[in-house]
Amino acid sequence: MLNGINRRHVLAAACLAGAAALPGFAQAQTFPTRPITLVVPFAAGGSTDIVARIVGQKMGEILGQTVVIENRAGAGGSVGGTAVAKSAPDGYTIGIASPANHLAAPSLYPKLPYDSARDFVPVALVVPPGPMVIVAHPSL
Repeated sequence: MLNGINRRHVLAAACLAGAAALPGFAQAQTFPTRPITLVVPFAAGGSTDIVARIVGQKMGEILGQTVVIENRAGAGGSVGGTAVAKSAPDGYTIGIASPANHLAAPSLYPKLPYDSARDFVPVALVVPPGPMVIVAHPSL
């Protein structure tokens, strides 16, 4: 019996073979046909920016297209979040999210022009949640 991963590969291959056998259907356009913009909602040089640049470079290599990093800092990340939420839904503008702009911003800015849960869809987990600690001087 095939395990879950192999079964999915066999099913995917069967679907692709079946689709190839059906001529005359519309073919999807190749994606991407132009550069992709990856919006970073913080200033250049921070940890989110560094991660976005590493991810953008790898995406560019895999997709064979340039990935442009666009830093849109301001208002705790909500300026960049707004730019992504209001962009055309064509896959050419994507954003990198952090807890600051998707979890904290809605409670800090009551009139936020986007809804973190409704206006975005997760594509990939880039950095798994790491430990966060509060620190103080030992004399305290």
